[in-house]
Amino acid sequence: MKFCEMPYNRPNIDELKAKLNTLKETIENAASAKEIISAYSEVCALSEEYSTLGSLAYVRHTINTKDEFYDAENDFFDQVGPTVTDAFQGISKAMVASKFKAELMEHYGKLMFINTEISLRCFSSEIIELSAEENKLQSEYQKLFASAMVEWEGEMLPLPKLTKYKMSADRAVRQKAFLKDAEFFDSHREEFDSLYDRLVKIRNKQARMLGYENYIQMGYDRLGRNCYGPEKVAEFRNQIEKYIVPVVTKLKEAQKTRLGVNELHLYDNAVIFKEGDVSPKGSSEELLAAAINMYKEMSSQTADFITFMSENELYDLLSKDGKAPGGYCTEFPGYKAPFIFSNFNGTSGDVDVLTHEAGHAFAAFVAARKDIIPDYKSPTIEACEVHSMSMEFLTAPWHNAFFGEDTERYQYYHTADALNFIPYGCMVDEFQHIMYENEDLTPDERNEAWLKLEKKYRPHLNLTDLPFYSRGAGWQHQLHVYLYPLYYIDYCMAQTVAFQFFALSLKNWQEAFYKYLAFVDGAGTKTFEELVTTADLQLPYNEGVLEEVAKVITEKLDSFAF
Repeated sequence: MKFCEMPYNRPNIDELKAKLNTLKETIENAASAKEIISAYSEVCALSEEYSTLGSLAYVRHTINTKDEFYDAENDFFDQVGPTVTDAFQGISKAMVASKFKAELMEHYGKLMFINTEISLRCFSSEIIELSAEENKLQSEYQKLFASAMVEWEGEMLPLPKLTKYKMSADRAVRQKAFLKDAEFFDSHREEFDSLYDRLVKIRNKQARMLGYENYIQMGYDRLGRNCYGPEKVAEFRNQIEKYIVPVVTKLKEAQKTRLGVNELHLYDNAVIFKEGDVSPKGSSEELLAAAINMYKEMSSQTADFITFMSENELYDLLSKDGKAPGGYCTEFPGYKAPFIFSNFNGTSGDVDVLTHEAGHAFAAFVAARKDIIPDYKSPTIEACEVHSMSMEFLTAPWHNAFFGEDTERYQYYHTADALNFIPYGCMVDEFQHIMYENEDLTPDERNEAWLKLEKKYRPHLNLTDLPFYSRGAGWQHQLHVYLYPLYYIDYCMAQTVAFQFFALSLKNWQEAFYKYLAFVDGAGTKTFEELVTTADLQLPYNEGVLEEVAKVITEKLDSFAF
């Protein structure tokens, strides 16, 4: 079914909760494991129906945040979401407490119960009101960001459309674009500061009510991290500082030479070549057509996937007034359908989205067709990001369809940019750890903490002539800080794994793709560590892994004649 034809009706929450309560009682009073398994199948069906409607409301709201109907529906899900979570938690508690737990574990596998116990730790009916308020604040941030329109040469543009000017070959244009972008944040400075202050405190308050010291471990539990904790992440960040930051700094020295500048300013950071961004060839429609052809040629599995996506119009790619920022992939479980959301802006990032979000969508497409319960449809987030980031590199044989004679320049840019991202991602993560450990910091103190991390992870950048960034407020541009707390490090760990797939593909593309398919096929039936090790790859936080990654990627970059 086409996305535009998928019907939406607001779910009857009282009816849903009543059904879940009845099923909970059935599980609690069951005379056999078989009876529980039957009841849980009904729970899964209700979960998929509710998730489908919630996703439809969210997608249609983010496509047009000015649509009053879906704005109200998004608010509705923000409000009722915690109470519905509470009802589903009742089912989880009954499953974990069942006298037939051993038989259920044999039927479903141990991981389902490990994940269930983690989810039970980080939610309780006593935080429903606070959780609803958190959802409301997140939506306020998203609507505020989506409302951003800036004047550019007589035309009003949404922020994502400034990106191509930030990548201009003209340095003055780049600086102007960064300043214009910052004008919006400066004009709403108090709102952005207040929203984050309230979010940090409301998350910490929920955590303390549930027995946590602060939000950090609760955040890890919310993300479902089931095989590592903050200590492993701290080790990973330390290795990034030790092995990756020096390599990136060296790359930036070469970049300065190519650009012909004495200092690398923030508005120079993403411009690898003096000619500016390596822009894709063709219109948005032509890029999409090239992507469809690429996935049809890549494999029978990807051909089935892209045909399904195209026939059912399961993407919205162009930036427009009122559209929420960023890009994402979600899914409509009732239709076994992924959906890709993006904001094309005429830069190489458009191709990155077509490969990155398609990696997520492909994994969701594969999992939706497996005979597994919803609990196992998706792995934890860092594994999901392996799906997407690896796809960016595994599509390399087809990059010429997007960039023509500039293909090698794009591939150098994409590889260097991916390496450059990792320290930034660690900076975002460490910043959030500091914030939740010190919730009473003032806005100026928060900005000061960000500036210290800039010097630690990006010592090569000069921020002095961009007031918004030089006062340390650049973190407010990163929507994950507000909307997806503690998520960002997942990108960094996934990039480390993706680089390993990339390194293998340089030697044997078919072998790399075969291992990638095996990784994807595991869906959520294994932990992140299990998925990585069964693919015969190394865990990101293992000692020496990042040193080896840095070596391989440096050798690849050195092989280009730039």
